[in-house]
Amino acid sequence: MSKLSKSPERYSFQKNGYVKRQNKKNRPVNEDYLKMFDDIINQKKLLEEDLEWRKNNLEWDLRTTDWILKKVRDSKSYSQNLYAALCNNEFQKNEVWPILKNQHWSCSWRYAGGILADMREEGDYMDWYCSGMQGMESDGEYVASNDQKKYVSESIVTEEIREDLLKLGWLVVDQENQGDL
Repeated sequence: MSKLSKSPERYSFQKNGYVKRQNKKNRPVNEDYLKMFDDIINQKKLLEEDLEWRKNNLEWDLRTTDWILKKVRDSKSYSQNLYAALCNNEFQKNEVWPILKNQHWSCSWRYAGGILADMREEGDYMDWYCSGMQGMESDGEYVASNDQKKYVSESIVTEEIREDLLKLGWLVVDQENQGDL
């Protein structure tokens, strides 16, 4: 297990966009508004230090496990496939108590993008957000790089990702049979 992987640009997309818009309009930047973004970063840092937050938390496991961090950093298509799997899915720790309690972990598409940025230690959530649609032109034609041809739509869990999550100790919750317990 490694230290918690972080992107220095995480939480910068909205803040930088705001500054650019204000500058473009020749309007002053509201320092209190900018402080809000710093407060978000500080709140997240405190949360990540909380030992309870780390329990049964797929984000923690992903951002602190060396072998999966290496796979994410070595391959953009693997990173995108992991991002896609995190979207619109629920996960469960493959342990007795989380299964018996029916405890699940999930996140939003934006949050999933932020997790991947942190894992790669670069960028922000927008580098991954809606990446399952990359290469699609408005007329429906698909034009993509070789790496992007390996991208999958949000909510798709490839076999490689499913196997790696299981190796990490997590199950993908089968949404169709969830009510059958």
